[in-house]
Amino acid sequence: MNRKWSKGFLVLFMAVLTAFMAACGSSEPEKSAEKTVGSPEESSQEKEALSGSKIDMSLSFAQAHDAFTTTLAREENDDYSIPAPPEGLFEQVSYSSKVGDLAAYVSSDPGDGEKHPMIIWVVGGWGNGIDDFPWTYPEWDNDQTGSAFWQAGVLTMYPSFRGGNGNPGNYEALFGEVDDIVSAYEYAASLPYVDPERIYLGGHSTGGTRALLASEYTDKFRAVFCFGPVDEIKYHNNTQFTFDMDNEDEYIMRSPIHWLDDIKSPTFLIEGREGNSENLERMLEESENDKLHGYVIEGADHFSTLAPLTRVVAQKILEDTGAESTLSITQEELDAAMTQEPSAPTPAMTVRRLEELGMSFSCPYLWEIAENEDGSGLNLYSRYEEENPWDLSALYITSYTSEGSGDLQSFGETMKAQGFAVNEISVGGYPAIDASASSPGDDGQIYYQRYVSIQNDAGYVDFNFITFEDYREEADPLFQNVIDSIGFDS
Repeated sequence: MNRKWSKGFLVLFMAVLTAFMAACGSSEPEKSAEKTVGSPEESSQEKEALSGSKIDMSLSFAQAHDAFTTTLAREENDDYSIPAPPEGLFEQVSYSSKVGDLAAYVSSDPGDGEKHPMIIWVVGGWGNGIDDFPWTYPEWDNDQTGSAFWQAGVLTMYPSFRGGNGNPGNYEALFGEVDDIVSAYEYAASLPYVDPERIYLGGHSTGGTRALLASEYTDKFRAVFCFGPVDEIKYHNNTQFTFDMDNEDEYIMRSPIHWLDDIKSPTFLIEGREGNSENLERMLEESENDKLHGYVIEGADHFSTLAPLTRVVAQKILEDTGAESTLSITQEELDAAMTQEPSAPTPAMTVRRLEELGMSFSCPYLWEIAENEDGSGLNLYSRYEEENPWDLSALYITSYTSEGSGDLQSFGETMKAQGFAVNEISVGGYPAIDASASSPGDDGQIYYQRYVSIQNDAGYVDFNFITFEDYREEADPLFQNVIDSIGFDS
């Protein structure tokens, strides 16, 4: 059943609640797998075509790449705006590249005077820009956000590339973007709170292919993690190719299988059996490079490996503290991680301040804040309406003066009589009532409501949280995080 709900429901629901309170006297990344369709015969034909190439295959990939000039059949770019990142968690920066300054999100300085590991994460899809995607809900069976890294405490950089977000240059479909990844490394290494010897690279799908090409180009990364890359670019969606598709050399310079022996950093290829596993296996058969490691996950697809296994990689990075990398991964570790119970972290939070109430609190970064239609309070809700507890939960804030209002104790008794579980708590140094209950709505859905009424010097401030009943277990920690963050001016 589709459980998208109109934000107008919150206003209607709150109108009923407000009447009740007055009576009681208290105040947009990649949707489908890039599955290979190749055959051994195609691989044989490709090798024959390689023999007619003008590229000197005795060169390293870096040498061949730097000597090659790509020909773009069409110039494509975009000027999509970049949303400001969650304050205190990430910064929006510019890093220098061969085509000019490019935008990126970078983890904020932890402020502890230490140098920390960082991973540069390249998301899937053909877009060259960045947006608020890293802070959206991480679906367990398709988590392309890379958020497992910064949630675990690994500093993270999300680079944009040439042609994206108004950056100089044009989309080059896996050629110039390799140079941009190397430039992103140079920027990360220059940050005073980043350990330049512990910078990692990772990516998924097209991002995984980009990461693999970068690993073939440079040995600067301590380790590289490629989820679902392809061996030959021809297995990608050619409608996205901006280069001259009649020139076979353009394909060679974008296809990792030709350059595997140039990998010098530990590089890990990971894919589900139902994804691009044939590509992965062909690369492992092609190369005897002991720096290249591959893992096929049975019973998984192009997307379902991401949530559990990026968490494994994050822990491996945190444990990789020696002068030289000793990072290793076993098939058994990955298979075991795939059996763990789904989990979702608390979302990225941002501080909101309400000057008229002399109050501040944190809420999910993706939640908008707006005055409701009758001006009696504020609505906070996600800018998205996906079916998950972050996007289908909402908050309503109302304030009341002390005059004509009942006390917290009588309010609590009234709520108990209405079937709420009630606890007396303290919020921001002030007494409060924390009441919760589940009840059916007019649409037949069961809704969970948590209502916190705080009595301060000016009167009452009420926080009313609403979500679907079966999101309760995951939404309650989110609500608690908001409650714990509430503070009032002294």
